[in-house]
Amino acid sequence: MNELLERLSKIEHGFKPIEDEAKSIFTAFTKKESLNLAKEFLKNEHYQIRSLGVFLFGYLSSTEAEALHILRQKVSLDVSWQVQEILAKAFDQFCKDRGYEAALPVIEDWLNDQNPNVCRAVTEGLRIWTSRPFFKENPSIAIQMISRHKSHESEYLRKSVGNALRDISRKHKDLVEKEVCNWDLKDKRIQLTRKLVFKSK
Repeated sequence: MNELLERLSKIEHGFKPIEDEAKSIFTAFTKKESLNLAKEFLKNEHYQIRSLGVFLFGYLSSTEAEALHILRQKVSLDVSWQVQEILAKAFDQFCKDRGYEAALPVIEDWLNDQNPNVCRAVTEGLRIWTSRPFFKENPSIAIQMISRHKSHESEYLRKSVGNALRDISRKHKDLVEKEVCNWDLKDKRIQLTRKLVFKSK
């Protein structure tokens, strides 16, 4: 294991090798063992190893409530932007395993969190929203859920909102335009989000 962690800690670009190792660990160990390993990985100084732990939490989260709790309460506080990207992937893994429609209450709950990193894990993790089951058949619900943070004080989150809506507009332009035409453009934050929505491809 130490040799593996040493190798992963030297990865400078991309996350695929880390994801692959997380899948291997999840397959080879029991859920309890995987959870304990993920907790240890989260303490590591290298963001690559913490990311390994986050991937594991994602695989565990649909059946292990503690894993989902750790993702929300601890991983969301990590200072590494790379770890925050993996948090988004881990949340999507939860939704995929739980079923997107069944996960709606958790999606709503995370979107209502005070921590913008928790909200962004949803808006970013589910991209492209309308390629996901349930939201594919209900694009208006996806648009409504994403849009609630159009004026958030966090530019990091607003960028995710704008980009996610732009994704959807490629297939559902009329629905996105209908939503955006009701926005209060006196708000400068909303102005910036709107620019991202209609940014040229």
